[in-house]
Amino acid sequence: MAQSFAANLRIAAVAALTVTAILPAYAQAPQAVPAPAAPSPSLAAPARPIATTLAPSTFADLAERLLPAVVNIQVVTAAPAQAQGQRPGQGQGQQQPQQRRPDAPQFPPGSPFEEFFRDFFDRQNPQGQGPQAQRRGQSLGSGFVIAAEGYIVTNNHVIDGAEEIRVVFHDNQTLQAKLIGKDQRTDLAVLKVESPKPLPFVRFGDSDRARVGDWVVAIGNPFGLGGSVTQGIISARQRDINAGPYDDFIQTDASINRGNSGGPLFNLAGEVVGVNTAIYSPTGGSVGIGFSIPSAIARNVVDQLRTQGRVRRGWLGVNIQSVTDELAESVGLDKARGAMVARVPENGPAAKAQIKAGDVIVKFDGKDVTDMRRLPRLVAETPVDKSVKVEVWRNRSTVTLDVKLGELEEEQAQAAAPAQRTPQNPAAPAGQVELLGMTIAPITPETKQRFNLGDKAKGVVVVTVAEGSVAQERGIRPGDVIVEIAQTEIGTPTQAQDKVREQRSAGRRSVLIMVERGGEQRFVGLPVSPG
Repeated sequence: MAQSFAANLRIAAVAALTVTAILPAYAQAPQAVPAPAAPSPSLAAPARPIATTLAPSTFADLAERLLPAVVNIQVVTAAPAQAQGQRPGQGQGQQQPQQRRPDAPQFPPGSPFEEFFRDFFDRQNPQGQGPQAQRRGQSLGSGFVIAAEGYIVTNNHVIDGAEEIRVVFHDNQTLQAKLIGKDQRTDLAVLKVESPKPLPFVRFGDSDRARVGDWVVAIGNPFGLGGSVTQGIISARQRDINAGPYDDFIQTDASINRGNSGGPLFNLAGEVVGVNTAIYSPTGGSVGIGFSIPSAIARNVVDQLRTQGRVRRGWLGVNIQSVTDELAESVGLDKARGAMVARVPENGPAAKAQIKAGDVIVKFDGKDVTDMRRLPRLVAETPVDKSVKVEVWRNRSTVTLDVKLGELEEEQAQAAAPAQRTPQNPAAPAGQVELLGMTIAPITPETKQRFNLGDKAKGVVVVTVAEGSVAQERGIRPGDVIVEIAQTEIGTPTQAQDKVREQRSAGRRSVLIMVERGGEQRFVGLPVSPG
């Protein structure tokens, strides 16, 4: 029995390390977090120019200085009874429903040994585990102190749904924490503990100065093994992992595992340049691809959560899309850059400032919009009610407009799902013409019924799309409505033909088409070819 028990223990310890896939890694006021007047000093070393910061022969001094400001976070939640038997971290990799038994040996929360013994004792003594039994869950994560008076930063997903939050410090002191504020869009949260003495803390650094190849150090609570230090480099910048609208992650090869979520990513000056949040892993363990929220984003969010308990974001009031090479050529841009305005909702800040669909926003508040993903972050980080200058590319020239930003509300951040269209009548509509690999027809009562178009639909409707055509490759399909061609409204198939001929005669290689589907609009660039 003892031999079998030991073998099972080794197997369970390994299995618990191979459960996961991208996962949360167990894982915006614009000034830096101020240093308190308390006697506890910041743990960051004086800033040094990056060019002269050399790799140390050891990270021991840095780790020794920073470890006291990094904490383990234990979150107690109510878990449904049917969660019994679910393996820790299954599907999430960070959330670990720990079903503790009083007769089981006690190990560090989240360790694979605790998981094994819980499962073993449940199999040996299933009594009292009926469907109505009260269950308790525990998730694990990391965090770091940013002020001597007890403010702590972590991930929102670490504390989400918490009934109780405990913070364990490097010296094993445990304090109850209160949630000050959280922000789901950036997955950040701020906690507060009351300590009888000033706490050691760390400062945010400037992640915008960090470069690919820079040394970084991650400290956290992987698998419940607190105070773990790993080192690596910044592998990439501005990663989009489809986690939210403001994705701009730092990628690092410093080992990040379950329980590291919310922990800091330090530069060699001891400054926080990232908040460890997610990993990519086909196995559940670290494979050298971890993701951290840059301090340039985190600092702003954290400051607002500390001071007002929530985050207020600027709102421009536009729907945008990426500028492809074809779209850039269609509107006369030198290269693909900026964010193309696909739709301008009524009564929003952009509509009041006369921003129009088809404009390409190339500069916002003096900052270049290098691509579509950059604009939402720039707008969100701008104070509500601030008046800014927005530079747009319109009719092959630059126009500068003044916009007073509004505040982004939850409903404004949600995109409506496009309506599904099901052709009802296969009969060919009258007046249809062939154009750019499509067959288009007037919008009539018949075509409205056939393609389930709204009563207010305007333009021409796409009846068919040629197999293998560029139009098909770029996502145009039957039932789409062409509203504009070359930023001119179209009402009939003949007008559409005339506009394409005009663009061809002017020597244009492609033409900009506004397509509407299910109430959502976007632009498509199509090559100007005969027909």
